[in-house]
Amino acid sequence: MSHFPHLLLPWEASPLTLAACGGAVVLYALGLARGAAPAPWRIVAFLVGVALMYLVMQTRLDYYARYLFFAHRGQHLVLHHLAPFLIAVSAPGAALVAALPAWRSAGARAPRLARTLRHGYRLLQTPWLAATLFVGLIAFWLIPSVHFAAMLDQRLYWLMNWSMALDGLLFWWLVFADERDGATPSLTLGGRILLLIAIIPPQVLLGASIALAERPLFDVYDVCGRALAITALEDQHIGGLLTWLPPVMMSMAGVMVLLARHLGRARGDAEAAAFPAPAP
Repeated sequence: MSHFPHLLLPWEASPLTLAACGGAVVLYALGLARGAAPAPWRIVAFLVGVALMYLVMQTRLDYYARYLFFAHRGQHLVLHHLAPFLIAVSAPGAALVAALPAWRSAGARAPRLARTLRHGYRLLQTPWLAATLFVGLIAFWLIPSVHFAAMLDQRLYWLMNWSMALDGLLFWWLVFADERDGATPSLTLGGRILLLIAIIPPQVLLGASIALAERPLFDVYDVCGRALAITALEDQHIGGLLTWLPPVMMSMAGVMVLLARHLGRARGDAEAAAFPAPAP
């Protein structure tokens, strides 16, 4: 128990991570104070999502992610899937905009920059490109030579982690974005479900190829040493399973959230039609 506070200290402090996570929580709280009123479960989902991002990048968990392949895959599972999923499903946009009213007039003050950013964002949120980037980044950072360089170079390591976190936020935001949001492309329910299904096969193939490999693929952990006394193949097989199975479960969880949201809205519309508000 005496070691617990030590486990919460960063293995390698990152001012950017602290500013990003702390700033997000402060802005969200300010938005709530200024009148945004999301459902309690949405507030919890947002705070847990931000906390998970902080935990895997700024506590002792980051140490294990550097010296165990399966811990690294667990870290990226949180950064790319779980934490962005929770943040996106919490729909924090209204609270964040309420916290910074200046955002609303920024486009009027710099219309050309606003249009450029909007076009760039919409391009990244093109469904086929979003799905390609989502799976492609996982595969890119798992190319053995690229992975070797990223785990030994501090700047590449942080670039790897932040690229996964930001891409995860973009993808899951596209999946769960409300249809009334003009900045994010509006997808039908079927389009959202198809997007979630489309990313499953390549992730399964990638994870299976690692989990079922008969020789070590990532020798950087032999060079730097492992944090636990397990063999290279054991480490790799567990990491492959984390790349293979949980992402499939996340896609299925996303489908269930979308269906539940759709059924809830349909039920609400049916009740409104059956019991219309009295005329003034």
